[in-house]
Amino acid sequence: MQSDLSALLQQALAELDYGQQPATLYDPIRYLIGLGGKRLRPLLTLLGGQLFTDDVRPLVKPALALEIFHNFTLVHDDLMDQAPLRRGQPTVHARWNPSTAILSGDVMLVRAYELLVENVPLPLLPQVLRRFSQTAAEVCEGQQWDMNFEVEISVTIPQYLDMIRLKTAVLLGFALELGAVLAGAAVTDAEHLRQFGTDIGLAFQLRDDLLDVYGDAATFGKRVGGDIISDKKTYLLLTAQAQANAAQRAALARHIGQPVPDEEAKVQAVRAVYDELEIRPQTEALINDYFQAALLHLERLSVPAARKEPLRQLALQLLERES
Repeated sequence: MQSDLSALLQQALAELDYGQQPATLYDPIRYLIGLGGKRLRPLLTLLGGQLFTDDVRPLVKPALALEIFHNFTLVHDDLMDQAPLRRGQPTVHARWNPSTAILSGDVMLVRAYELLVENVPLPLLPQVLRRFSQTAAEVCEGQQWDMNFEVEISVTIPQYLDMIRLKTAVLLGFALELGAVLAGAAVTDAEHLRQFGTDIGLAFQLRDDLLDVYGDAATFGKRVGGDIISDKKTYLLLTAQAQANAAQRAALARHIGQPVPDEEAKVQAVRAVYDELEIRPQTEALINDYFQAALLHLERLSVPAARKEPLRQLALQLLERES
């Protein structure tokens, strides 16, 4: 079932026309979309809709709007981070230039709005546009908080969790909510789906933080230890700093925020403190807490259990992933 929905999305994505001229504006869009990805957000929209309807084809283009919007954020995020690679290939600003990345990203946002309103019943249009715009603004807020945290000396764990909620989780929640709304779900069911997606999104990002430190380099897809090398304030680091004794604080201070010639030695030293403080099992416990909270919202949906199973299985896949 999930593979059928993914194939439907992939076919529709391949048929999209973003524009032709000037090629320097539209080629970067086709390039980035062509790099692939999980297509998670549009898949969630179709799975959310499939709970309430047997025909999700009218939901495909609104679902793709979220994929285009997500990739728009990647173009601008990569530019802000000066990231050289995306999915193992040069980023848009690296392959073209920063100005092109800005303009191509802007066009992607415009196309996202165009796709969003296709096949949307007129009475639902104000609600859909309002919720999408609110979610898009929250994603931008999350990105700004993330950048703020790079220079702030003190960041609390609740602040970090709220940042990843905005930057990552709210879009997953809206993806499910959108599918439910377009499929005619009751308001309470749409809300439970939004909360389910948000909790799964938080667990998803925490899993990513964990894999960055403890993942298998062969399957992770990124350099293991990258967050430690870049001094990124993740849940793992913030928890370690909050719980460390004097010796452990000193060990962290020797490496975090300091120029370190041997990056691998830095990763090993910080990971050793994490191991002493049992940061990994603490992170896994929080991931499970969010997952269990998500399942409670799934259980409260007023649809048969069999229709919920594909969504539950996808959530399990996301949390058990190694990349």
